[in-house]
Amino acid sequence: MRFSLQTSFRASCIVAVLALGLGMALALAPARAFAQGSSAAVETALEALEIVTASGSHQFSVEVMRDDSQRARGLMYRRSMPQDRGMLFDFKREEPVSMWMKNTYLSLDMVFVDRSGRVINVAENTEPLSERIIPSGAPAYAVLELNAGSARRIGLKAGDRLRHSIFR
Repeated sequence: MRFSLQTSFRASCIVAVLALGLGMALALAPARAFAQGSSAAVETALEALEIVTASGSHQFSVEVMRDDSQRARGLMYRRSMPQDRGMLFDFKREEPVSMWMKNTYLSLDMVFVDRSGRVINVAENTEPLSERIIPSGAPAYAVLELNAGSARRIGLKAGDRLRHSIFR
């Protein structure tokens, strides 16, 4: 009888340890996926955005960051982004805006935009992982982040227009 109690106790301990390990793995999976840049953990629904420049109309699909937690996360920890994609930060009011590249592995073009959708400033080829502050230069309503080189490729400059539902 002593032998079967010990065996039963050991089996119970093993089951408890395995259950605890599985529970911890499931609890940590979303955090690990976020830290590793898993697109399933960090991407939001894509929305159409049009940029009108002297070279024509250019279509992008963007994730729109509408609240503080989304804006704080942005493109941090991402290792890649398709060329026709971007991220649009909706600040919901016009004011001077400052951005940085902390924990952002991608070099980006940052497009600062007023309430009407007019480009007010473009910061090209930002430095990945930098804590250097990138100012809007004037009150901005939104910031569009694109892969570095996109602004130059489409001829984007101050005065050009973005078309999206957040702009009047």
